[in-house]
Amino acid sequence: QVRPVESGGGLVQAGGSLRLSCASSGRTFSGYAVGWFRQAPGKEREFVAAISWSGDSTRYADSVKGRFTISRDGANTVYLQMNSLKPEDTAVYYCAARAPGSRLATMTTQYDKWGQGTQVTVSS
Repeated sequence: QVRPVESGGGLVQAGGSLRLSCASSGRTFSGYAVGWFRQAPGKEREFVAAISWSGDSTRYADSVKGRFTISRDGANTVYLQMNSLKPEDTAVYYCAARAPGSRLATMTTQYDKWGQGTQVTVSS
């Protein structure tokens, strides 16, 4: 089954960029919609971006629109390119996958498989 694994987090100054990657340690992401979420200390986990299983459709939270880009290289890896980072983007970022054939979604309860997360820290 799909087991998402995130990588690429780190410490960056405000205005900088990072690219997060999400790969599956089990079967590939073929047929799965994939989303990125984040959780800051003391806050609930929130939607960041999602991409359909085909890669044809994407959706973004208003807070990251125009700065973040989600993409996928077919069935293997999903990326989150983060530009113009702000201190408020500091959080643990999680990758999640939906059941095969599902549409992209924005709610945590709509995703079945979750990674362990990767820390992103943006300094001012």
